[in-house]
Amino acid sequence: MRHTADSRKKKRRRMSPPSPSSSSSRSAAPGQWCCYSQFQQQLMLLLALALALLLPHLAVAGRMARIQSHLDRINKPALRSIRSADGDTIDCVAAHQQHALDHPLLKGHTIQAEPPEMPARRSRGLEAAADAKTAGSRWGAWQTWHHGGHCPRGTVAVRRTTAADVLRAGSISRFGRKKRKKRSSVDAARAANAPDVISGNGHEHAIAYTAPSSQQQPVYGAKATINVWDPSIQESNGFSLSQLWILSGSFNGSDLNSIEAGWQVSPELYGDSRPRLFTYWTSDAYEATGCYNALCPGFVQTSSRIAIGASISPVSSPGGAQYDMTLLVWKDPKLGNWWLSYGDQLVGYWPAQLFTHLSDHATMVEWGGEVVDTRPGGVHTATQMGSGRFAAEGFARASYFRNLETVDADNSLAEVPLDAIQTLAEDAACYDIRKAHDDGGGGHSGSAGGGWGTHFYYGGPGHNPACP
Repeated sequence: MRHTADSRKKKRRRMSPPSPSSSSSRSAAPGQWCCYSQFQQQLMLLLALALALLLPHLAVAGRMARIQSHLDRINKPALRSIRSADGDTIDCVAAHQQHALDHPLLKGHTIQAEPPEMPARRSRGLEAAADAKTAGSRWGAWQTWHHGGHCPRGTVAVRRTTAADVLRAGSISRFGRKKRKKRSSVDAARAANAPDVISGNGHEHAIAYTAPSSQQQPVYGAKATINVWDPSIQESNGFSLSQLWILSGSFNGSDLNSIEAGWQVSPELYGDSRPRLFTYWTSDAYEATGCYNALCPGFVQTSSRIAIGASISPVSSPGGAQYDMTLLVWKDPKLGNWWLSYGDQLVGYWPAQLFTHLSDHATMVEWGGEVVDTRPGGVHTATQMGSGRFAAEGFARASYFRNLETVDADNSLAEVPLDAIQTLAEDAACYDIRKAHDDGGGGHSGSAGGGWGTHFYYGGPGHNPACP
């Protein structure tokens, strides 16, 4: 019994609570708890700071990954690459691998191998005069990259798109696309006559245009020879272009079809101030379809010699040598595709299935210049149109379009009569236009030699005392 009692005493001693002195020796002091809490706060702050610094880098990395994925879709594998003196890289891409064929409507599309049926000319006299005049001068602008080599047969020449090109646009969705043209109520009356150019979105024009189709026969193409200059651009997101438009559809709705080609200076799109051959197309009034050049699927290129988006050289100089280029866009009566030629070179075509109204014919043609005016600092832009000179200065000073022609239902080229075109300039104190006709007698409106047919001078400096 005694042994049992002693065991119980020992057990009670083992189970008794520790003394205050022993408890304090094993627990943290209040100061220690305070330091530990401060350490946690500092650690959390450091983690938050690290995340704040890291997240932008992760966002940039994610954005660059998306851009690279987009570039991989545009830039197809090249059989050969040519470095141009202007900094461009021209890729020679197998024709059947080009980006155009990624369009959903072109799945299984066979590239048109048979040459299109070229439009015949009704008036041979005008052609002879114009061609002799061009051949006897220094005219005939070409492309800078040609000095670096050429692409082999079976390939197409494609200007390589870079990440810098996309970054300048601000977003992948905006890259290579025109802004939606919103028309103002003030311009409603004029929009009925020249609907494509009345945009109310800060764009200004000096154009000549044919009457609406209700007053003429359907149009199946257009041609012009365009003087090439390098106008100065005031804002990095501005541009200056000279082009022709092939139009059909509703000008007040969302089904406007447009095919466009010309030369353009656009620092945002190309990263420099050189004039470049460009194209554009849309089948829904610039909403979601179409793009510049080959930056989206659609335009099927066939040329290994001409690269859309490549710089044009040489260019005209005031009072000096003048250079121009001849563009023809027409609908091939065989297969219905809309073809583009640059000089005597076939460049490629817009397949008929890309369009609704233009799958049949065009209703209007426009020729002329366009600039962006964002009114920097509350004043009119100083971005130049054409040569930067007004139309009255004439040959070797003002820019021009000459030998305006259209293609009819018989696939025949015919000169546009002077009284069949109208002109429009939103503000003639900034940019203006003057039309004229030269029957080959020579020297009309300051032209050097004659044979210009229906033509016009256009352009201007933008901001000046009369254009505040």
